Amino acid sequence: MKKLLSSLAFSALLLLTTACRSRDQNEGTIEITLSGWQSNPIESQLLEKVIDQFEAKYPNIKVKHEVINSQYMDVIKTRLIGDVAPDVFYLDAFEAPLLMKFEVLEPLNSYIKPEFNISDFEPTLINAFKRNEKIYGIPKDFSTLALFYDQTAFAKADIKQPPKTWNELIQYSKKLTRSEPDGKPNRYGFGITPELPRQQFIIQAFGGKLVDRNNYAAFATPESLKGLQLVIEQYRRDRSSAQPSDVGASSGDDMLGQGRVAMLLSGAWSIPYFKETFPNLKFATAEVPTINGRKGTMAYTVAYVMNRKSTHKEAAWKLIEYLTSEAVMKTSGNQGFALPSRRSVLAELQSDRTSLYAPLIAGAKYATTWQAGETLPTILTNFDNQFVSALIGQQSLKDAMQKAQDTANREIYLSN
Repeated sequence: MKKLLSSLAFSALLLLTTACRSRDQNEGTIEITLSGWQSNPIESQLLEKVIDQFEAKYPNIKVKHEVINSQYMDVIKTRLIGDVAPDVFYLDAFEAPLLMKFEVLEPLNSYIKPEFNISDFEPTLINAFKRNEKIYGIPKDFSTLALFYDQTAFAKADIKQPPKTWNELIQYSKKLTRSEPDGKPNRYGFGITPELPRQQFIIQAFGGKLVDRNNYAAFATPESLKGLQLVIEQYRRDRSSAQPSDVGASSGDDMLGQGRVAMLLSGAWSIPYFKETFPNLKFATAEVPTINGRKGTMAYTVAYVMNRKSTHKEAAWKLIEYLTSEAVMKTSGNQGFALPSRRSVLAELQSDRTSLYAPLIAGAKYATTWQAGETLPTILTNFDNQFVSALIGQQSLKDAMQKAQDTANREIYLSN
């Protein structure tokens, strides 16, 4: 299933949804299912240990942990339609608006007690899973983007500090690009990921916007193009940036780790990855350089949510409450794959790991959350296809973005 489930299908599901809450405390041993994806084996092993601790605390509750790494949201949506969805599952902020709109998630307001201290969570993260004052998810963690750079490459190019503005980044990229005798670069100054989640804050830098108030695509404006043109020109005119496919790398992180680029925008997940996979890489981080005098970055977050049709809602909430507790978040935060969503735990992480994590934490104050209404998946697909086409010179940026916007809006209109 390649597209979002239709409104009709979700409406049919909604008619079947029951609002009553089961009384799990009157039952014997029960089993609930927790579904998510595995981003890293170490992270998954840690979760298994936490589940074991939860089961020890609540011996009448057994947790079946299911990992879905292929077409995760398609699987979840299909199971919601078929009434076989897990009791608790991961939900990316990017996908949350659609599921909240059709009320297939259990509102958590009545479960959240004062001792849970919901005010300890970053407000922007909670708001990503909130609709009409109802909270549908508790963020388990998040990450912003920061500038990662190769300190050895900087030293050889006699660059003393990371760029503070995008203009400096462009100039540094030229200086850091190293070519073979035939003129073909074997190291580029900057690595790019030509996808909308990495471009949204650039679109906004000159006053552009991704969607309008009706959730139609609105990025093909002169203001949006002015920011995106910086990416195109650096890639095509300056030839000082590269995407992974240009250098035979599987990801942006691999480009930096292999020495094929000297700078890269990435998230907290990259820090333990570089240390483990590229132990000889000497790297540092800095805040994303300002564009047009404005600070900007992206924030990505995932929450634990409850299936509204779960028959074990009290047990499901106990699991969510435990997994997002301060104690568990401290343990998972120490692994460094993401930033804890509780501000109290985040403050401890900042004091412990200032040098590498501080720019990522600082970005949380001004980051744009990767979310823009229920039409974003449609917009994302059309943007990515056309933006790559402009990047490699198949058409102008203006034509590519207009085509992407028109096609996305046609699909959105037909789906309403």
